[in-house]
Amino acid sequence: MSDTVIATGPDARSFLQSQLSQDLANVDRDGSAWSWILQPTGKVAALIHVTKLGDESYSLAVDGGFGSVVLARLNRFKLRVKVDLTHSEADGLVFAGTDPERIEAVWPAMGHELVVDETIPNAAGINDRTVSFTKGCYTGQELVARVDSRGDHTPQHLRHVSGHNLVAGRHLTLNGKHVGTVTTAAGDVALAWVARSVEIGETILCDDQPVLVNR
Repeated sequence: MSDTVIATGPDARSFLQSQLSQDLANVDRDGSAWSWILQPTGKVAALIHVTKLGDESYSLAVDGGFGSVVLARLNRFKLRVKVDLTHSEADGLVFAGTDPERIEAVWPAMGHELVVDETIPNAAGINDRTVSFTKGCYTGQELVARVDSRGDHTPQHLRHVSGHNLVAGRHLTLNGKHVGTVTTAAGDVALAWVARSVEIGETILCDDQPVLVNR
């Protein structure tokens, strides 16, 4: 399930343009795009799917349970603008697929891979679909731009891994040292945060069982 925040009013587009990492100029009516909403620090507030409903109306879908986070974050910066924000539940999923499909796509979810106020957006590896580096300024932009300019050398990266009986929350090790954590698992495949020192194609361990870092 997902939550939805609806933004309406004559300033809806300009307000969201100042708060989202995506360029709304590229979203036509009934079109949609992925975007980050970031904290002022540049850490993740939410990963959303924004849809243009009309000239003065946008729908912001987020993983279930995080609509209030989006609403509070946007209201924090809603100063002297003509835009109304409302929060409601919505049917369906933000990422329209099963856990195995999301794992295969290496696509993060709120509450699993993405932690509010903690996750660096660049580390998730999806900025090519969520960030415009040519639009004007938006809240939290500085960290994203700085990390990108330095080659996205974040301490860890979201990876697709495979091994036997993977379980979310299990630690990953290499030479006895903690190098990551499984976040979403489906049988023998999983998503995991893995230290940048671990190369793609390298084998690490989960409970002394081999785990291959695929991509």
